[in-house]
This record gives sequence, structure tokens and C-alpha cells, in this order.
Amino acid sequence: MSANPAHTLVPGLFDHYDIGGFYDEMFASPGVPRAHYLKFFQSLAAMAPAQFEERRKLADLSFLLQGITFTVYNDGRGTERLFPFDLIPRILPWSEWDHVNRGLSQRVVALNLFLKDVYGPQKILKDRRIPRKLVYSCRNFRREMIGVEVPRGIYTHICGIDLVRDSKTGELCVLEDNARTPSGVSYVLENRLVMTRTLPDAFQAYEVQPVGAYPVELARILRSLSPREQEGNIVLLTPGIFNSAYFEHSFLAQQMGIELVEGRDLIVDGGVVYMKTIRGLTRVDVIYRRVDDEFLDSLSFRADSLLSVPGLMAAYRAGNVALANAVGNGVADDKAVYAFVPEFIRYYLGEEPILRSVETYLCSRSEDLRYVLEHLGELVVKVTGESGGYGMLIGPRADKARIEEFRQRIQADPRNYIAQPVVPLSRVPSYDPSTGSMGGRHVDLRPYCLYDGEKVIIVPGGLTRVALQRGSLVVNSSQGGGSKDTWVLLGDN
Repeated sequence: MSANPAHTLVPGLFDHYDIGGFYDEMFASPGVPRAHYLKFFQSLAAMAPAQFEERRKLADLSFLLQGITFTVYNDGRGTERLFPFDLIPRILPWSEWDHVNRGLSQRVVALNLFLKDVYGPQKILKDRRIPRKLVYSCRNFRREMIGVEVPRGIYTHICGIDLVRDSKTGELCVLEDNARTPSGVSYVLENRLVMTRTLPDAFQAYEVQPVGAYPVELARILRSLSPREQEGNIVLLTPGIFNSAYFEHSFLAQQMGIELVEGRDLIVDGGVVYMKTIRGLTRVDVIYRRVDDEFLDSLSFRADSLLSVPGLMAAYRAGNVALANAVGNGVADDKAVYAFVPEFIRYYLGEEPILRSVETYLCSRSEDLRYVLEHLGELVVKVTGESGGYGMLIGPRADKARIEEFRQRIQADPRNYIAQPVVPLSRVPSYDPSTGSMGGRHVDLRPYCLYDGEKVIIVPGGLTRVALQRGSLVVNSSQGGGSKDTWVLLGDN
């Protein structure tokens, strides 16, 4: 995007801002904003740092009063925290978003076709386009789902696909797929509400695509899954108040006008799921579940699960209840299977991938394993089945002891690890309260995709996650990250 060289003066907030050696989403060069950021930059130029700090505190207060929190488990206490929010938005011009939108739609359809195939005829395995052993060794591959007819053939009702911009190329590419129980969309909706209240003039200077239709579209898709002809009864199944995403569960249930339930609120009788109410049992037709597969049904998965609905899988297999997302989607999230998604697109759609995937080394391959072990200090190593930033090694920032620890882990269980080059993530200016000025912070982007079996509906923009710790590449909230509002413009500036 071209810059406007006439606007080279920076406000006090940016006096010490350094774009560094990374792609900066806001600035084309030092002090020169990109064309689609110009109006926002000008609005900040008219604002004193003390005034901006006041707006930031108002945003924090708004989050606090609305109870917008998340829970961190790795501190040993299960601490509930205010979700960090930064007031500088990520702005995407329409021409770039249109490209991303088409690429995501293509990917979601291909993932759905892969899941339908791998739990059905398994043609892709017979044609050896992906190793059978790789699929069957995935810990989230559910053999119980082979041959199960899912409602309308839809597995990927809701996907959150993580994108990163490579600072070297300026290209947005796919880092991970999340087709199990992706979280974070509630923050997209709340971020927008807080942003319009906190910086209304800056927001109104743009034509920004709305994001508020997500609950309506999700409810429409859930209703369409009902096994009965009449409008079905929908519930949202949550692990409970101690889950890190409980705020989102309660928020979405309220927005869609459906009941929020826990496993103990449901019962299976005669292959049919019912909800316990003060008026007796009410049949449940569709469950938007935010409980992982292994905890869903103690008769089919973990016998010690306290979150489960015993007999749920039998009702599901019988076609008496629909689940969104489908059970078994974790095989498509596996970070080793991720490397084959471009092949899925070619195999099922006969198309070339629109969005690039990050180069991935599979430690289950002997040649890849050899390379990874020789270059551990240069690579990012990930556990194939983990999420949330856990189980990861960032080689260039790890000490020798940590690198050797991972070397032993990989050698003991190569299938459980993949490695990728360090992607130099782009940065967006973010406010640092300790200095009262802006600093560049790395970001990724998680758009949310809904699939109704015919078309993919994508929230314009999605959740921009930001690594608020200086120099960090880990954007997950559980690892010290926060979020920004994401503006997709109706035009290019």
C-alpha cells in the first residue's frame, strides 16, 4: 500500500516509535503511515498522551464492568484475569481482505471434505496422498466416528484459522487450523463495542465492515442441523465456570438466545438427549459443544470425565442429536496433518491454494527429523496436538538446556513434534503504559469461519492477537498476549 510522504510529522505518542526490521502494519517507513491508516494516525496526532491514557483506562474499565475475563492455568492457581485490550486497531483494506476471504473459504471447504472422507470412504488414504499411519497415529483421530453420518455432512461448522504476515514477504499465510472448539470470537464482538465507545471519532472516519452478525449466523446454522422437522431445541454445552473461555460461552448463549448447560444438566434416555428443567425433561436437538471430545461421553471416551453426558455418542450415532463441531475434528487440527492441507485443496477441489502455509518439517520423517535435530536453535518446534502456545520451543530464544530437553523429547517421540522456520511476524503499534508511548508488538490474526454446507461465512477481520511483551512472538492470552480490534474497510482507504 502506498504511503503519503506529506505526512511525516508524528504525535507525541510516536516520538520514540521504531518500526525496526519488521513489516509494520501502520507505517510504510519511519513516521510515514500507510494510506489506509492515515486518518487514524491523524486522529491520534490531535490527542495528547495523557488524553490517550485516559481513553485506555476507560476501555479497561468497560472490560471489567462487563466481566470480560479469561483464566490462566499455567500459574498453578487458575487465575482469572482481565483480557488485555490495546486501542490501536489493525486495519485491513478491502483488496487484501477479499484475497484472505477467498483463501479461507477454500481452506474450510477442503478441511470439511477431508474429515468427511477420512471418516468415510478414506479415498485420500487409499490414493496415498497422505500417509495412513500419520492419520491413524493422531491422538485426536476418533475411530468411533468412522462410518457415522453427521447432519448435512458438515464437520467444520465453526473454524478459527490463524494467519500471520511474514515480514520478509508482506504476505498473509496460514499458521494453524482450529476446527475443534475455537475460542475468541466473543472478544471480536466486545472489542468492537468498546472501540466505538472509546475512540468514536476515529472509528467514524472510516467505513468499517460490521462484525455483529456472527451470533445470528451461528444460530441459523445450528438450527439447520436439527434432526426433527420442527425447529429444534439448541443448547451450548460448557465445561463450567472454571473454564478459561466461560465468559465466551455465556456471552454466545445469551446472544443466540439459547440455554447454557453443563453435562450434569443433560441426560440420555432411549437414545435421545434431554435437558433437565423445573418443568421436567425437554428434548435437545442440537448441542453447540465447547467440551473437548475426550470429556464428552464417559461411556465412549474418558470414564473419569465429570463433564460428560453418558450415552451422548450413542444418541449422536443414531442421528437423534447434532453436535457442532463434529466429534473427531481434531485430526484436521493436528500440526503434522496441517502440512498436507495444500494437498487436500488440490485433491478435493482441483485448485491451487490461495493462501500459503508455513513450511513445516515432520519429525516422523527421517530426513526432516535429521534436519530438525541439526537446526533446533533456528526453528520453532511444536507438539502436534497442543494449542494455546503450550509445548513449544522457539529455538533462537531458548537456552542450551531447553534445546537439549526438546532434543530428547523429539528423539523419544518423533511423531509428536513438527518444526517450522521462525516467521518474523508483522507488528502493530501498541501502547505501553510504563513509558506512555507506542512500541511495535507482534501480531497474528484469527478470522472466524462458519460453514453451512453451501457457503462459508467469515467475520470481516477476526481477532488480532498481540504479544504485549516486548520482543515476544507468543500472542496467546495464556502466555501474556492481548487483543486488538480488527477493521476491514469497505474500500482500500
